[in-house]
Amino acid sequence: MSPTDIRSDNWTYVLDEPTRILVVDDDPILCEFATVYLATPMTTIDTAADGEAALARLTAADYDVVLVDIEMPRMDGFSLVERIRSDARLGDMPVIMLTGHEDIASIDRAYQVGATSFVAKPVNWRQLSYQIRYVIRTTRNKRATPHDDPAASMRTSLEQIIARLDDLTGKIPSGCWPLSYDDIRSAREIAQRALATLSVKPDRSEVAQGEKNVAA
Repeated sequence: MSPTDIRSDNWTYVLDEPTRILVVDDDPILCEFATVYLATPMTTIDTAADGEAALARLTAADYDVVLVDIEMPRMDGFSLVERIRSDARLGDMPVIMLTGHEDIASIDRAYQVGATSFVAKPVNWRQLSYQIRYVIRTTRNKRATPHDDPAASMRTSLEQIIARLDDLTGKIPSGCWPLSYDDIRSAREIAQRALATLSVKPDRSEVAQGEKNVAA
């Protein structure tokens, strides 16, 4: 596709899902730019002039991502990120450091205190929109994945396998693929049986007896 073709494409919003953003910066012009350039019909943008004001906002409302400047009065960006990461309710919130400091020490410090990503000023707002969308989706996927429950994680994997096999069933070219419909059906039946087994909760007395046998 030529540059002319790209420019002629229909313009679309990057942040096309319900998103609430908190921009924390003592520069009112940057906050105004963020409000204008990140705005979409699906996006709500609030601003705070320093870390103290940001914490008050975060206590009063739920946000999907926070954009944080480093140098601010009362509480700087590093201290704000540390406070966010120490809060059980906010601990996994995506935080993007948005700052004119792009030296090695500032970048290292940002990630050490818990920043999710780092963006240098002047800001490319279109690129930042894509970065915001990426970190939000990544965080939501992590929250949805049952890391602490191996059985639940396995159930999710088996369900994905079954869905993929169902999708493949109607896509096998007749006579030109080494994998047959029967092969896929057999694989699906195996996955289905494994899923059914995981879905049955064991009797507590049987579990207790099993634990005794292991101990013995």
